[in-house]
Amino acid sequence: MSRLPASQALARFKVLDLTRVRAGPTCVRQLADWGADVIKIEMPDGVEGGEMGGPRHGPDFQNLHRNKRSMTLNLKEPDGVGIFRALVKSADVVVENYRPDVKFRLGIDYETLKPLNPRLVYGSISGFGQDGPYRENPGFDQIAQGMGGLMSITGLPGQGPVRVGIPVADLGAGIFCAMGILVALLEREVSGEGQWVQSSLLQAQISLLDFQAARWLIAKEVPGQAGNDHPTSIPTGVFPTGDGHINIAAAGQHIFRRLCEALHAPQLLTDPDYATDALRSKNRVGLNAAIGAITRHKSSREWIDVLNRAGVPCGPIYRMDEVFADPQVRHLGMAAKVHSGRLGDIEVVDQPVDLSRTPSTIRSATPEKGEHTGEVLRELGYTEGDIAGLRQRRIV
Repeated sequence: MSRLPASQALARFKVLDLTRVRAGPTCVRQLADWGADVIKIEMPDGVEGGEMGGPRHGPDFQNLHRNKRSMTLNLKEPDGVGIFRALVKSADVVVENYRPDVKFRLGIDYETLKPLNPRLVYGSISGFGQDGPYRENPGFDQIAQGMGGLMSITGLPGQGPVRVGIPVADLGAGIFCAMGILVALLEREVSGEGQWVQSSLLQAQISLLDFQAARWLIAKEVPGQAGNDHPTSIPTGVFPTGDGHINIAAAGQHIFRRLCEALHAPQLLTDPDYATDALRSKNRVGLNAAIGAITRHKSSREWIDVLNRAGVPCGPIYRMDEVFADPQVRHLGMAAKVHSGRLGDIEVVDQPVDLSRTPSTIRSATPEKGEHTGEVLRELGYTEGDIAGLRQRRIV
């Protein structure tokens, strides 16, 4: 096999990727980017139930499936399932995000595969969990954002529920499942046994509420929409400038003092309405208006320079093109170059974690569908004649 791993960190692991759309591929992307040998299994052309998740050569698909190999395999046919079971014998991980009943119907669920490979770690992502009253309900990111409480705290006060601009439940479920898989692989080093790792969009979304959920669970406060203001720490929010807007985060007495000094606004420090964190939060409308009346008189760049020198957290509010033009973003290398045989040289979003000795790289672009089918089958011992016969019968 000529595969060059994206990192040595997980290069010893083989992953069978049955995932589609976003949450599952997000999970597997973590494993692929850290060097695991990921085999993306897709339905052959012309077989119902093929890939979901947008155009293969579109930005989304290309960003999700880099650093993988791809093979086609018809899991609706017994011979296809037989090939999959052969792959499972030497695999470390299987990841799927079918609706909970599908894997049982196909005969590729954890309990069925476990006797073939007791060391197998099996990752599942669903909309609402593998059991319970909603297990069969179709799950989508925006549904989880609503049920998980996020839409009730997002947006301007009184404007009604607002979805977040990224699929945060999908992404969260994928990352949490990847973390669970890594924990299971670590535990396997002690026990020698694999296990079933489960996450769901609903669980992930509730977990990501973090302190907003804790406000209800512990203090029985029901958070509402706070718009661009921080829910509890004021002044933290968006403020107008002479040419746009900036973010300022000046919670706490020491930083608030620095802000007032940088704004040349000593009257804000002595105003009794703003004397404490609690009072500043209570009187946020008046305080924000007073700050905004001052920040309007300089450009965003000028204020950012002034406030950074004063030790006040602040920053610009970028469009997407401006994000990747920023010198710090460029320094961090968050746009990673890779060559696609179909698209040429492209850039994808890099991993946000750096390791000093075994870093992640974007080694290969998203493969063409079935690009590595023959390669993977030959690794299992199939001859060229065998492979031709499987293609003719649309098993692969």
